Amino acid sequence: MVRVYSLGFFILIAALVANFFASKLQLKTWYDLVYGLLRSGRYWEVLKIKDLLWLFILYPLFLGFGAVLGNFIYSKLFSS
Repeated sequence: MVRVYSLGFFILIAALVANFFASKLQLKTWYDLVYGLLRSGRYWEVLKIKDLLWLFILYPLFLGFGAVLGNFIYSKLFSS
């Protein structure tokens, strides 16, 4: 259970860092996408290719890196 918690914690930290950089680079976040789609079905037309690359390729990779980092740190701290 501690392993699952630590992985979740590192994924959360990765998400916070990723959202911070997304806002600084003026990229759309998942919050922007959901809010925009709820307001207008034509929101897809507003998105640029860089936003789509960020949302569907780079952001999941960033979160995956957070999980890998969390797993690495957990294995170093709790290896038997």
